[in-house]
Amino acid sequence: MMTSRSNVPPESGTETPSLKLAKEYLSLGGHRRSMIDDNITDVRQWDEDPPEAERFWKERVETLSKDKRKQVEDFLPTINTP
Repeated sequence: MMTSRSNVPPESGTETPSLKLAKEYLSLGGHRRSMIDDNITDVRQWDEDPPEAERFWKERVETLSKDKRKQVEDFLPTINTP
């Protein structure tokens, strides 16, 4: 029996769609931070996002269902992250 090797690095196979969205938003310079208290997630934003990050958030994250949006928000840095 012959097995084929994947060209995809192993670490990329472990990223969920939610993690990918959060990483992409942050890579665009997004400033939103999550605050998680008693398993309730709230997102705070003190600084204005660059236009690309703001557009990404509105088009790709705000349009998700509540549960999927929470998964993305859970991957944002917390308000306690320096």
